[in-house]
Amino acid sequence: MINEQIRDKEIRLVGEDGAQLGIMATRDAMKMAEDAGLDLVKIAPTAKPPVCKIVDYGKYKYEMLRKEKEARKKQRTIEIKEIRLSPNIDTNDLNTKINAARKFLTKGDRVKITLRFRGREMAHMNSSKHILDDFARSLSDISVVEKAPKVEGRSMTMFLTEKR
Repeated sequence: MINEQIRDKEIRLVGEDGAQLGIMATRDAMKMAEDAGLDLVKIAPTAKPPVCKIVDYGKYKYEMLRKEKEARKKQRTIEIKEIRLSPNIDTNDLNTKINAARKFLTKGDRVKITLRFRGREMAHMNSSKHILDDFARSLSDISVVEKAPKVEGRSMTMFLTEKR
């Protein structure tokens, strides 16, 4: 909110140089801003009383956009990559999947390993847990198990993340 949009009776005023000018009526603060040829901008609307600052609004808006853009540039979203296995997977196929997971982990992504059961494979779920254990063991040099293998419906899932 700027200038006439500010409807509070009293505000805490901060000058253009950052100095505290104290609590005063909005009219007086508006007059001070007008005399300086600047705008009165509400900085902290939830404070008691609200904090307003005398600044050039265009410049203030530009600075805020620049800070926001800089913050977005620094953040990194962690994606979850899924690798699906079946209980009767062969060693070479498993090694290929392990190499794919290694690539995802080195990029900084989380990896969800899903062991899917179909038909009669459901009867032998417990004997297939060793596949996920072998998977985690082979990647133990660069990853750590975030969530241990857990049965959910027709599948068993496990999460791996990069070691810190």
